Amino acid sequence: MNQKKSTVLVIEDEPPIRKLFNISLEGAGYKVVECDNGSEGMRLAASIRPELILLDLGLPDMDGKTIISAVREWAQTPIVVCSVRDSDEEVIKALEMGADDYVTKPFNPDVLLARIHACLRKAFTQEAGEPELTNGILRMDLVRHEVFVKDQKLVFTPKEYDLLRYFLVHRGKMLTHKQILKDVWGTAHVDDMQYLRVYVSQLREKIETDAANPTYIITEPGIGYRMETVEAASNNGAARTKAVG
Repeated sequence: MNQKKSTVLVIEDEPPIRKLFNISLEGAGYKVVECDNGSEGMRLAASIRPELILLDLGLPDMDGKTIISAVREWAQTPIVVCSVRDSDEEVIKALEMGADDYVTKPFNPDVLLARIHACLRKAFTQEAGEPELTNGILRMDLVRHEVFVKDQKLVFTPKEYDLLRYFLVHRGKMLTHKQILKDVWGTAHVDDMQYLRVYVSQLREKIETDAANPTYIITEPGIGYRMETVEAASNNGAARTKAVG
């Protein structure tokens, strides 16, 4: 029996870019449905229910962010923006409106595919009912509220635990400072950037092999942070551990 292919809806008005998307995505095993304008894109998003939407912002009939907003009214379909717009303001606005990731043109096809894979992995992994969250050699037991790196239990404050859990749940996704602060600390703290930096630094000291050159929690300059999806075999058991004493 053939395995069902994940469908990626490509909304992009430039034929050469669509062709490149098709070659890369089909080569990676995805089914591609494409269109060249926002109106058709929204119609297709509702009718075919793709597993992921790859979206340009500079469409001939509308700003792509309108599509993000419209889709988020009825679905949590992963949306990866691929746009020539590279200002921090554009990236942050798209993410805060509901995009899952943002890649700027010109882009590396392998990097774009990696971002798409990460978004789909997260979408296919349902948080509800999961007894634990894992990423590489990092493991969080949601029942006992315990965290392990290479099976070594670590000490976390309640807020450090909440922040790490948030990163694990949203692994692979670019997160803005305000998103993190709002969801972990509440709306009263959305401007406490230094507060967030301190906690991220504390997490890195506990879970990273080298806190100055992190593998897990990566800074997206001017935007926020991303927890990378890490393969356990690539860590060679090398994450720093701070054992319960």
